[in-house]
Amino acid sequence: MTLHTTARPVPRWAVTTARLLPLLALPVCLWRLPIGFGFQMGMDTPPTPQPLWITVPYVLTLSLLTEACALLCAGLVRPWGETVPAWVPVLRGRRIPPYAVTVPAALAGLGFTFLTVDWALCVFHIAGFSDVGFTNGWWQALSVTVSGLFVLWGPLILALTHAYHRRRRPLPAR
Repeated sequence: MTLHTTARPVPRWAVTTARLLPLLALPVCLWRLPIGFGFQMGMDTPPTPQPLWITVPYVLTLSLLTEACALLCAGLVRPWGETVPAWVPVLRGRRIPPYAVTVPAALAGLGFTFLTVDWALCVFHIAGFSDVGFTNGWWQALSVTVSGLFVLWGPLILALTHAYHRRRRPLPAR
């Protein structure tokens, strides 16, 4: 195994998906930032007064963690998801057990899928957020697009996890 290749070939769609995941999460992160500073992003509701010293760190941290998780998904298609990189002391070069990657990745994919479905079905409709008006149709279209992209995140992580599992499972005996 060379520096830039995995033990078995990674499907092209998986590499593309892993590269696009951070870009898929980016619109949601960028959408959150102005809201953290009190900008309503076109929502026709009175702003909830909260101190900036609470909302800004919260939104920044949430956005950074979102992007970090998206970038971490690259391990499902890169060599450092199979063997510990050389710069890690003590463990460098050791093979990573497949389940040490697939279990957390599957739980993350299921968790994000659950959160987005729960948000879409319960919070959005039951809590009345779907009744929130926008100052114009452009703001509403932007909101729906950004939210819709983020809903894809969980299932795409699950698809990458499945491809990783299939690639890392033992070969059948001949």
